Amino acid sequence: MRHQRYGGKLGRTGAHRDAMFRNLVTSLLEHERVQTTDAKARQIRRIAERMITLGKRGDLHARRRAASLIRSREVTAKVFGPLADRFRARPGGYTRVLKLGRRVGDAAPLAIVELVEAPESARGKAAGKPAAKARPRAEKTAAAPKARDAKAARSEGKGGKATQRAAGKPPARRKAPTKKEG
Repeated sequence: MRHQRYGGKLGRTGAHRDAMFRNLVTSLLEHERVQTTDAKARQIRRIAERMITLGKRGDLHARRRAASLIRSREVTAKVFGPLADRFRARPGGYTRVLKLGRRVGDAAPLAIVELVEAPESARGKAAGKPAAKARPRAEKTAAAPKARDAKAARSEGKGGKATQRAAGKPPARRKAPTKKEG
């Protein structure tokens, strides 16, 4: 019986599972958002919240415990610096899991794990203008004929449909293979 056992094995050995969780938690704390399966999301949520709590504690023992799990020194510094300051007043619940639906290949349920409070720089981007600026219209229209000319030049050498259409001929049709009589 599985009394008092939280979480599953996820079809992996213990060492593989631990390494996977360490990688996912490091990525979550670095990028503040990770897309994974729902089962993995629920597992890494617990670990990530522990790391942020250790960051809020801030003592040497907490730093060593976090460094033993997080794979990057830069991310460890981020946990004990900006993330600890950001979540200082919050007593817990630093992450959220948003369900996305099913993955195309194997229909596994997908989820996004993200930190709850976005940093000030991300808040400004979401509320204001988009971050990437579009190219001017003249550059787009000037690039389009070049692409068409290059495509036509490639198809000329092959004698493809584009060449036949340009010459005014209908495209050649393939004949269905016939059965050989034996």
